[in-house]
Amino acid sequence: MFSKSKINDPAPSKDADASKSAAPSAPAPQATAQAKPSEFKASAPKAKPPASLLSADLHVTGNMKTTGDIQVEGTVEGDIRAHLLTIGESATIKGEVIADDVVINGRIVGRVRGLKVRLTSTARVEGDIIHKTIAIESGAHFEGSVQRQDDPLNPGAKSSPVPKGNPAA
Repeated sequence: MFSKSKINDPAPSKDADASKSAAPSAPAPQATAQAKPSEFKASAPKAKPPASLLSADLHVTGNMKTTGDIQVEGTVEGDIRAHLLTIGESATIKGEVIADDVVINGRIVGRVRGLKVRLTSTARVEGDIIHKTIAIESGAHFEGSVQRQDDPLNPGAKSSPVPKGNPAA
């Protein structure tokens, strides 16, 4: 039924395996079966909570910060920091956006910082984008500058300098 993992054990002899399968003792499997479920529960990852949704009729004034996901359909006047930030088509953000993953379908007036930034065809961005990777679909409106950084989530980080050739003397 249950067996001990042999990943870290040195190569067992064939005689040891044969003796274990030939004469299993009844109390040992029960003890193992009782120990395994508690071990599994302790090591099981927690379920990820669903994204927080700010509906289209909601107007928020102030900053938001979470380690989870946010989907904005309404208006936010303030900075947003999240793991995954999705800006809906009807949404307007006036402030800085910082997230590991940013998907922009609506309007942002302010700086965007993200490891992965995606502007869809309905996106309107007025501000600078600092990213590690970026995708801009046809039809997206963008006014500002784009800068690649290895660590765009850290405001103090500098982009990797471009090596310049030394002129010959």
